[in-house]
Amino acid sequence: MENAYNTILIATDGSKEATDAFKKAVTMTLLHGEDTKLVITHVIDTPSLQSMGTFDDTFLEKLTKEATEDLEKLKKEAVAAGVKDVQIHVEYGSPRQLIAYQIPKKYNADLLILGATGLNQFEKLLIGSVTSFVVRNAKIDVLITK
Repeated sequence: MENAYNTILIATDGSKEATDAFKKAVTMTLLHGEDTKLVITHVIDTPSLQSMGTFDDTFLEKLTKEATEDLEKLKKEAVAAGVKDVQIHVEYGSPRQLIAYQIPKKYNADLLILGATGLNQFEKLLIGSVTSFVVRNAKIDVLITK
């Protein structure tokens, strides 16, 4: 298939928007052929944890365990739907930087799928939007689901 994607990356945080984006990622992976790889990633936002004073090894281990369990569940769903090559990835650091630059490069992804955020304009000013940053800065195609 001409212009087919070879590696589709879905970034998830467990939200409803991310779950909807995951479903779209599975569909897109299947549409682009059985050789298309699906990478499901979750970034644990360690800079935010440090700034809130909740950063310790026990808490980080708990977050890692929960993220890995969620990713394993999603992997099983993707495989059950027919995706042949599914990888999962937990990363630590700034979600903006990792999702826009490092993780796509690591997996040689050519499509990145994200769920739209539910933040209002005021919250976006205070917190910032990972999705907005990724759309503006990623070097690969980005699909935002709603």
